[in-house]
Amino acid sequence: MGHMAWDTQRTKQRLLDAAVHEYSEHGPLGARVDRVAERAGVNKERIYQYFGSKQKLFAAVLEQEMTKLAAAVPLTAEQAHDLGEFAGRVYDYHRTYPHYLRLLLWEGLEIRPGRGEPGPVAAAAERAAHYADDIAAVVRAQRAGALRDDVRPGYLLYLARALAVWWLAVPSTAALMLGQAAGEGPLERRRVLADLVRDATRPRP
Repeated sequence: MGHMAWDTQRTKQRLLDAAVHEYSEHGPLGARVDRVAERAGVNKERIYQYFGSKQKLFAAVLEQEMTKLAAAVPLTAEQAHDLGEFAGRVYDYHRTYPHYLRLLLWEGLEIRPGRGEPGPVAAAAERAAHYADDIAAVVRAQRAGALRDDVRPGYLLYLARALAVWWLAVPSTAALMLGQAAGEGPLERRRVLADLVRDATRPRP
């Protein structure tokens, strides 16, 4: 790779890193490219040159953060035998790196009430491909008799991921519902989460 290509890659990465913060703080509508450029120390014309538009920059940010999660919390066919532990690892990741969940929540807020259907989904093909890999792992675990097979595999994946992040997404609601049991912290929540997902996804008699 020549110096110019390396420099371009490095500049793009600086812009993406700055954009993760901007979009997670302000959402796709409230984000401003001039603030992204300023934080990255890069001329804002570069954003349009490299990404094309503010919306495409948001798509690139979502794809990058999803790729990081997929690399940190992979789901192999063997690991899919225990979706409870997978949910625990997803929970750990989102607790440690809250930006990605915030980006997903902002994306969800773009859906207009009453319409129910999102507009064009950012980085749809790339993100669907990641989920397809996870679903294929769940299918293999179902065929091996490790998971219940009376529901579609996508629902099992959804259950594990949704339970892992929902109380991080709505902490006030979780606090009001669960209260604060003596000495209960994230580790106890993780244990209960894993047990519940394990129980909900195990083969039916």
